[in-house]
Amino acid sequence: MKILFAFIIFFLAHVSVYACDVCEKQQPEILRGLTHGPGPQSNWDYLIVSVGAAIVVATFFFSIKWLLSPGEKGENHIKRIVLNYE
Repeated sequence: MKILFAFIIFFLAHVSVYACDVCEKQQPEILRGLTHGPGPQSNWDYLIVSVGAAIVVATFFFSIKWLLSPGEKGENHIKRIVLNYE
């Protein structure tokens, strides 16, 4: 199973997808060759994507942080119901 998983990851890491020539000419310089379709319609599109990316990064950071070190020390915390179950 581990070998299959490693093979899938290795295979997907080498898959490249490029935009077609028509779409590439419609994109702004920073996105040229990466995506299909028309590029962003205004600067608001960049702002919306940037805010969304910041929310995703913050959510990922705090989920990992609190997964590794949750910090609940209280004896009456709800997790004690499961941990102290006999």
